[in-house]
Amino acid sequence: MSNVRQLRDKQPENEKITINLGFVDLGRIDLLVQEGFYSNRSDFIRTAIRNQLESQGEVVSKTLERHTMELGLRDYSVADLEAVREAGEVLHIKVVGLARFAPEITAELALQTIASITVLGALQAGTDLKKALADRIK
Repeated sequence: MSNVRQLRDKQPENEKITINLGFVDLGRIDLLVQEGFYSNRSDFIRTAIRNQLESQGEVVSKTLERHTMELGLRDYSVADLEAVREAGEVLHIKVVGLARFAPEITAELALQTIASITVLGALQAGTDLKKALADRIK
């Protein structure tokens, strides 16, 4: 019998990644570390990543909004999809309930603006639209 008991495994609070950098970039990082701007290479890289994520914060927020599931009835009109196209974005549609597409929506417009469709419930769309989006419907 052993007096050793294993406590539950602690989940790491971060994950280790590996990146490849050119010698010039690595040298520039080392120079900043040597001059005291950062405590080590990892500190510089973490700071650079945080700064980049912060500068892209609006894009990340919009992406999260687009990937959120909607509950209930969701109607999509030509105007909805045209607005998405004009914004240069695509939709990842996730609906729990009923997703309805207006009969006037063309296959071309749908293909330009809808990246994926996940519906837990029912999908109402014209036959041509469903056929055009078949590889994007999950």
